Amino acid sequence: MFVWGVALAIADQLLKKLFSGTMQLGESIPVLPGIFHLTYIQNPGAAFGLFENQTLFFIAIAAFLLAFLAFAYKELAAQGIWVRYGMSLLAGGAVGNLLDRVRLGAVIDYLDFRIWPIFNLADIGICLGATLIVWGLLREEGRETSE
Repeated sequence: MFVWGVALAIADQLLKKLFSGTMQLGESIPVLPGIFHLTYIQNPGAAFGLFENQTLFFIAIAAFLLAFLAFAYKELAAQGIWVRYGMSLLAGGAVGNLLDRVRLGAVIDYLDFRIWPIFNLADIGICLGATLIVWGLLREEGRETSE
């Protein structure tokens, strides 16, 4: 399972390098005009641009999350495959965005669906990972109460 998080972090960093190296900051390339664009921005905040320029806070949160996942790995991983995949994706996404924050003080975003704030592959890993963890924990809890 760990390999999925590593692959996510690497793919995320490669895509960010591609977009930041080939596009101007703020540049947008329509893929499906009006629906999906590739837009290169640097987000100094969290989701939806909240808490702008709180870089040290976000670095601390990511470090805490990664430390918690490492500390709780055995217990959480015992909850099943969904939790293990979720932990891997969550950690990989956190590492991808953490690297940006340490290096740039902001996160590189590039996926622009026009009806949602611009995001990146690491954000997908974080959201999908958290969803899989909750799903896996709820499934296991449901099994325990039905037995």
